[in-house]
Amino acid sequence: MTSEIYRGLAQLGTQSALPASPEDAQLERVANPHADTLYLARFTAPEFTSLCPVTGQPDFAHLVIDYAPAAWLVESKSLKLYLGAFRNHGAFHEDCTVAVGRRLADLLAPRWLRIGGYWYPRGGIPIDVFWQTGQPPEGLWVPDQGVPPYRGRG
Repeated sequence: MTSEIYRGLAQLGTQSALPASPEDAQLERVANPHADTLYLARFTAPEFTSLCPVTGQPDFAHLVIDYAPAAWLVESKSLKLYLGAFRNHGAFHEDCTVAVGRRLADLLAPRWLRIGGYWYPRGGIPIDVFWQTGQPPEGLWVPDQGVPPYRGRG
């Protein structure tokens, strides 16, 4: 039964190159073996990078993705490759954060999903971006994302 879950995955267990862009990335999903259970899954990407679309300079963020799965789970290797595809992608912080959240929501159709993009300062100003699909389901334990507000040296 376990091997059936992984049938049809193109990237898991194979050598996979980093996609040239987020649009080229192949996000994959697997059946949720606990689709009847309300729970939260969290992915943390503390070294997310993209490029400023104006200057081409690198931007860095700490992303936290929380979702309450329904029928599907995101396959983690494909998620890593997708997030890595932003490395040479030019987009503003808001665009990157919301695009990741929406793409996952479209792929997975979760009970609920939220993403927090905690961006490191650009021009002395940190930008934090938050997006979610709606209110979390009643009874879902939603822990704090654990990323403190930016305080600089103070």
